[in-house]
Amino acid sequence: MKSSNSIFSLFLAFTLFLGSCATSQQGSGNIPQGNDTTGNGTGPRKTGTSRTVKGGAIGAGAGAITGAVLGRVIGGKSGTAAGAIIGAAVGGTGGALIGRRMDKQAEELQRDMQNAKVERVGEGIKITFDSGILFDTNAATLRPASMTEIDKMATTLQKYPDTNILVEGHTDASGSDAINQPLSERRAQAVATYTTSKGVEASRVQTRGYGSSQPIADNTTEAGKQANRRVEIAIYANEKMKKAAEEGRL
Repeated sequence: MKSSNSIFSLFLAFTLFLGSCATSQQGSGNIPQGNDTTGNGTGPRKTGTSRTVKGGAIGAGAGAITGAVLGRVIGGKSGTAAGAIIGAAVGGTGGALIGRRMDKQAEELQRDMQNAKVERVGEGIKITFDSGILFDTNAATLRPASMTEIDKMATTLQKYPDTNILVEGHTDASGSDAINQPLSERRAQAVATYTTSKGVEASRVQTRGYGSSQPIADNTTEAGKQANRRVEIAIYANEKMKKAAEEGRL
């Protein structure tokens, strides 16, 4: 574990070095700046480096390859939704422009959604719902109260049509895979179906169910199990937005 952490640290440092070089060559004065505020609802709020700057941190030349590798590595630790976002990164100045567009969308989601955790990740947005908020135990039918939160999310998604949306279902390790896997798939589909029923184009939305295979907390504790029972949503640029960003039209 110590060795793998060291390798990842060196890899990340090299990645950031490439990114800083590429950004400097293109002129960092042209990259918009902003304040970092991530987290909402049940999640903590943080401040730090601008997400717009983070969007340009991976160099244009190494962006696609590095983003895909980081997506696989980080996805296992921070949730697969985070990996999907990072794996789809453009990098360079285009990534910075996408990051600026995502900043605004994230701020609206944070403002309106009180029972979900909204985070800016790379060039996208990650939303995490505790499954206990959305569903009854062992059920995949949305609670009426949870629909209000998804309504708010759908309203914002319609205002920013040039994004893709990945909805993922996760369970804790209680029970068997024969139960957990289809339950996670049905829960992801329930959120996706309701989202599209509120006007979000179905072509933008994909679903995945991971059962208990992607825990983010200790499954031997009740608190850990609760954290693992979740629905994660990744919002990231589609090809139209990526092209506009690369051509400087965002």
